[in-house]
Parts: sequence; structure tokens; C-alpha cells
Amino acid sequence: MYSYAQHFTWGTGDLVLTVNAYAATSATEPLVPTTVDRRDVGPHDVLIEIKYAGICHSDIHTVRNEWGEAPFPLTPGHEIAGVVSEVGPEVTRHKVGDRVGVGCMVGSCRECENCKAGDEQYCRKGFTGTYGATDVDGTTTQGGYSTHVVVAEDFVVRIPEGVDLPEAAPLLCAGITTYSPLRHWGAGTDRKRVAVVGLGGLGHMAVKLAAAMGAEVTVLSQSLKKQDDGLRLGAKHYYATGDAGTFESLAGSFDLIINTVSAKLDVDAYLGLLAVDGALVNVGAPAEPLSVNAFSLLTDRRSFGGSMIGGIRETQEMLDFCAEHHLGAEVEVIPADKINEAYERVLASDVRYRFVIDTSTL
Repeated sequence: MYSYAQHFTWGTGDLVLTVNAYAATSATEPLVPTTVDRRDVGPHDVLIEIKYAGICHSDIHTVRNEWGEAPFPLTPGHEIAGVVSEVGPEVTRHKVGDRVGVGCMVGSCRECENCKAGDEQYCRKGFTGTYGATDVDGTTTQGGYSTHVVVAEDFVVRIPEGVDLPEAAPLLCAGITTYSPLRHWGAGTDRKRVAVVGLGGLGHMAVKLAAAMGAEVTVLSQSLKKQDDGLRLGAKHYYATGDAGTFESLAGSFDLIINTVSAKLDVDAYLGLLAVDGALVNVGAPAEPLSVNAFSLLTDRRSFGGSMIGGIRETQEMLDFCAEHHLGAEVEVIPADKINEAYERVLASDVRYRFVIDTSTL
């Protein structure tokens, strides 16, 4: 018998774990306290006692049906930091007491060319999301706004001692979402002059990571109200895109632009900021389509691309990089009863720069 009785109870038959959580019951109602069932720990599974869970804008999009119909009731959360409580008999990567994390994926086919290359996020059959997807036992996956989760060991990463758990949680989404394109497009090596569009949950990590990679970083934000923060985080320059003169004065200035905002913008205007062979890469996910004039790409051989999180191997690489460079997310830790308030503050851009739930308050 386990010592976590205050966190979960035992069912009958399959020994289902019932754990405290917060969930959305519809697209129009606030999240509420509830319980969710976790499957029994299988041979290759890890039971994680969640310590902290980040709030990502994707959580809000999902539970408000802005990306399609969500399978309610749904517990969001794919920025999970915690400690291993139990491992299956065939687990080799993790042991009880390890500091670990779980990001946006808890499974994939593991057989397609992309999975075999370490790009599980591009699984040909589609990866299994940490919440709102179909789990291996046929149930709907429930995310990190909870006290415990059971995940296959291959989708659990190690959190190095050099990163505090609250600051590590957002790295599992915001960190890898920005690290992956920065690495892929050679920030700091092939492309020295990097601009980051937006200084929010994603953008602040893009600035930190790009600076640590050796790039000369510029923030492009609607206004200058976060300029001091941007420079403190590692940017060398900061410009307001609301100033009409910005796009004229910065024409042809950047080798790489990472767009972190989830809103429609003038793609052609930002492409005009690129030098020859420059790339504009979208990591934000706006609900509306983006349009581009072909001549904006033909001119100076520019590229317009996109990137979605990163594979498990690259996520571990990112965490190790953050530990080496003493990087973590800028967080505001909140109790669970402040989740709905935090959602509204995220929508109002009133957070610097990621809310993290202390799951001991569930």
C-alpha cells in the first residue's frame, strides 16, 4: 500500500488511481475542482507526483473550443514538473525520487520515420497529447492540473538540478517550442541576428535561449512597455511595431525572426525585415489563417516556416542547455483556486511571464 492516501484512493478491479484535479466541464464555464482517474502503472510506466503545472495559452484555446470541440470534462496542463513516485518493473530511464517533466506528448506510434528520427511531435499517425487525446487504455488523457499522472517512460524527461521545478514547468512547452526552431535554423551560428516577435510566455523564453546561443537578439513588440524586461532577459535592442517607422528602419536587418504571437499579423511586413536567405518562423498558433504575397519570399530568397514543440530527445537537450546556462522561465506561482483568474489575466497579457500552479493546493 502507498503513502499518498491524501492524494488518491484505490478503486477495485484495475486499481484505478483517483487524484485531485481541476477541470473544464464546458467551453463557457469556469474550471472547477474535481477528480480524475489514472491508469495503473504498467511495466514501462512512471507514476509522477506533480509539483507544478504551467498554464499555457493552448490550455485556454482548447477548453474554450477555439481549436475544435474538446472532450469534456477535461483537465488541461502540458507543462508538468514533479518527482517520480513509482516505476514499472521494466523501466530503465527513471527511478523513484527523480525530478522529471512531461510536456505536450505522452505517446506516439514510435515506428514511423519521424518517430525513429526523434521527431515524435511530427509522428505520421499523430502524437498522443497530454490532455484531450485517446490514451493507451482507451480513456481520454487528462493533463497536469492534477496531483499525479502516469506516463510511459519514453515520454518523461529528466529535470537537471540546475533548474528549479517551478521555473522548469514552462520549459516543457514554452521552452522547447522556442528552442527547437532556434536550433534548427541555426540561431547564434548560421543566423546571428535574431528577432523575437512578442514578449510573452513564448517570447521571453525565445529571448533567453537565443541570447544564450550567442545571437544578437531584438524584441519586436507592439509597444515599449516591456522594454526593460526584454533587455534584462538578454535582448540588445527593442522596437515597437506600433511605430510605423520601425518596419522602414529595420528593413533587411535580421537573419531569423521567431514569431511567438497567436494573433493575425502582416506576414509580408515582417518578411521585409529579413536579410538575404532570412527566415520567418511561426511558433504562435493564431485561429485565423495567415496570408503571404509570393513576392515577399522571392525577394532576397526569404523563407516562411513553422515549428511545433520538439521531440523527446531535443526536449532533454533543451533542459540540459537551460541548466548549463542557468536559465528558467519567469514565473508567477499561484494556488489552484486562482486558475480561472489566471486565465483572464493571460488573455489580458497581465502576466510576466508564465503562471505556474502549485499542485499541493489541489
